[in-house]
Amino acid sequence: MNRRKFIKGSLSALTLTGLAGYGLYEMNYPGLSWAGTAGRFTSSLFVPPLLENLSDDPDFARFSLTVQRGNGTFLPGRPTPTMGYNGNFLGPTIRVKNGWQVKINVNNTLDERTTVHWHGLHVPAQWDGGPRQVIPAKSNWKPEFTIKQQAATLWYHPHAMGLTGEQVYKGLAGLFIIDDEFSENLDIPKTYGEDDFPIIIQDRRFFHNGHFAYVQNMMDVTRGVIGNRLLVNGAERPFLDVLQGKIRLRVLNGSNSSIYRIAFADRRTFFQIATDGGFLEEPVPLHSILLSAGERAEIVVDFARDELGANSTLIVEQLPGNRFEAMRFRVARPAEKKNRLPLSLASIHWHKEEDAVKTRNFIMETMSMGRGRMGMGMMGGGRLTINGKKMNMQRIDEIVKLGDTEIWQITNRSAMMMSMPHSMHLHDVQFQILDRNGRAPEAREKGRKDTVLINPGETVRIITRFEEYTGIYMYHCHLLEHEDDGMMGQFEVVS
Repeated sequence: MNRRKFIKGSLSALTLTGLAGYGLYEMNYPGLSWAGTAGRFTSSLFVPPLLENLSDDPDFARFSLTVQRGNGTFLPGRPTPTMGYNGNFLGPTIRVKNGWQVKINVNNTLDERTTVHWHGLHVPAQWDGGPRQVIPAKSNWKPEFTIKQQAATLWYHPHAMGLTGEQVYKGLAGLFIIDDEFSENLDIPKTYGEDDFPIIIQDRRFFHNGHFAYVQNMMDVTRGVIGNRLLVNGAERPFLDVLQGKIRLRVLNGSNSSIYRIAFADRRTFFQIATDGGFLEEPVPLHSILLSAGERAEIVVDFARDELGANSTLIVEQLPGNRFEAMRFRVARPAEKKNRLPLSLASIHWHKEEDAVKTRNFIMETMSMGRGRMGMGMMGGGRLTINGKKMNMQRIDEIVKLGDTEIWQITNRSAMMMSMPHSMHLHDVQFQILDRNGRAPEAREKGRKDTVLINPGETVRIITRFEEYTGIYMYHCHLLEHEDDGMMGQFEVVS
């Protein structure tokens, strides 16, 4: 754990005490705002703008991102110091096409280091944006890469050692959309901001003065910083006027550590069409969807049978924890075009178990700490490790051969009193889930993935092929407080 943060939290008058359970803790936390004060669906959903492509070349993209501090207003009349890309909070949506050459000028105006990680992107190691690609304070970073993957909804966020959680919490996150010829020809909603919307879901907690309450003790590290207020695209309880027809939602669990079950209050059926890494083979009908931190899902919702003026509320359940009326959809006008959702979507190349040359085992573990150990065991903390080790930048944990197909078997094994979920993310590659405790994954997970939920006591087997790029990449728990505490390792792809 970052000692500076711990001391700051412990000596402050805002010390966290009386923590119990996972989710929304019962806190004696002077200065913390708990009661929701936002109006009920009175503000229009903010749709992050598409980042301007500064190139005139149809096969080339040039973008500019500025990492900056700002101010937002989440509690009425109380400004909140924030961070954002090209603005106060969150960032613009970057949209590219498979095959494009991309150059991005990242200008870090912060007074601290950061990185920009392209989460889910197949990219050379030097441009991955992980903790090895630090952007010092008041400096620039200029990655260049070619898009070489199918249509998908990815995202970008900081990944600096020990700072990821706090920087994401203050607002550094945005979507990164890839299109291809196949996606452009599918008869699905695809007009950004009209029938195709980003939905970035995050929870936060605030002090009464409006500031984010990102002050950690050991329980926050172990359980994750869990908020009691829910933001959708940076606002509480927004509404969105939609067409009387099908709309597409690109849903990101952009929280630090929460797991969400997402559904509609009227229990309407919707169709999942894509996972983290792109389209499923066919639409999957669902009443709810479960997303751990860092996961994405594209869904299509049909409002064709709703009357004009009708409302439908999106419910987000924090597991375990609160139940939020997250946002409201209002059917505002007839749809000019009637999309007919295809019966089949993408053709997926399935990796075969018999092609795997190696199986690697990973134990994600939370071990309770006895009283007095490291001087903090009395606060109920734990030690977060993968295969008994914490992250060490000078150590390569796994050596992978370029072109090999491998199975990674990931087990969540924790002390009884410290049992909690984890969310495993691999950089650079998209993988497929073989099974959960020996059982085939649900239809909604039968696609390309880069992040996977591992429940307590569960073993998940994934399979992937390490293609094209050599270099050092990360694997880690995507509960950001776990990542910052060292629940992360490095794999090197060698030729």
